[in-house]
Amino acid sequence: MTVETAAADRLDRLGEEVLRVDDLTMHFPIRGGLLRRPVGAVRAVDGVSFALDQGETLSLVGESGCGKSTTGRMVVRLLEPTSGRILYRGNDLATMSEDELRPWRSKTQIVFQDPYASLSPRMTVHDIVAEPLRVQGKYRQGGADRVSELLDLVGLQPEHANRYAHEFSGGQRQRIGIARALALDPELLVLDEPVSALDVSIQAQVVNKLRELQRRLGLAYLFISHDLSIVRHVSHRIAVMYLGVIVETGTRDEIFAAPQHPYTQALLSAVPVPDPRLRGARERITLTGDVPNPANPPSGCRFRTRCWKAQAKCAEEVPALEDRLGAGHPSACHFPELLPVLPGAAS
Repeated sequence: MTVETAAADRLDRLGEEVLRVDDLTMHFPIRGGLLRRPVGAVRAVDGVSFALDQGETLSLVGESGCGKSTTGRMVVRLLEPTSGRILYRGNDLATMSEDELRPWRSKTQIVFQDPYASLSPRMTVHDIVAEPLRVQGKYRQGGADRVSELLDLVGLQPEHANRYAHEFSGGQRQRIGIARALALDPELLVLDEPVSALDVSIQAQVVNKLRELQRRLGLAYLFISHDLSIVRHVSHRIAVMYLGVIVETGTRDEIFAAPQHPYTQALLSAVPVPDPRLRGARERITLTGDVPNPANPPSGCRFRTRCWKAQAKCAEEVPALEDRLGAGHPSACHFPELLPVLPGAAS
């Protein structure tokens, strides 16, 4: 079966919910003393919920350490969640044993951030791309032809199959990683900072290839990034994370044109404006202080220690993720305020 043939079913089901994450948490234990007993926990992800449809891109954005990569790794079960549900077409991956999970692993794949570290230097490109087929016992069913088809799909030449990863540029290595992720015809790709290690010109090429593959194959993307310029280019919806929780979520246009949460506003204020006539039209919001310790997050609103609008209520009550302003999308802020729209912000 060719890649295009396998994609036909996904294209017929565009818009159907493929993934739902409910109250997902990941707490890493802190051990101390001679017996290394747990004395606390780093609350890396602390109650995250979202949904993703077939053919859609949902971007998780935020500063380093906010929990977005940890969330992505839990979705593909590279990390065992502390609690919560990961519903893939109604089946809870979070509660499955390794044996039960095996047939589902082909449906969800991940592309890692560093193309230099994610590919084995001892394997040829052919073996790297063919490895998932061998693990699932599918290589004997036309595996060599499948590898050639995948390399062509991501923009590589057939002769590249006999080379090693160190012989390629960063952008080419990331294409190899994408080909490997597509080997088992997944429905969902977790893209963990897939272009952050690449030069700007190469970033555009890889992002455009990902968008092309999504249109052709009907893939769902969970796109993880701190670069809002890239996020604006690839996203259908965006979820903004801070210190392990989602503080605002909405469509791309809603988030970029009318952000409600102060943290989202601060992130957007740092996005470069390509039109020189508009560069002075938006004031840069500089956050003061450091990100709090995730092992001991602030009471109430986690952003309050860096927020210029914080009041007593912010320390006493955790703000619910809801649309208080009627702007069409929710934010977790007691005192939300729409940022003035900058012309071209949602384009």
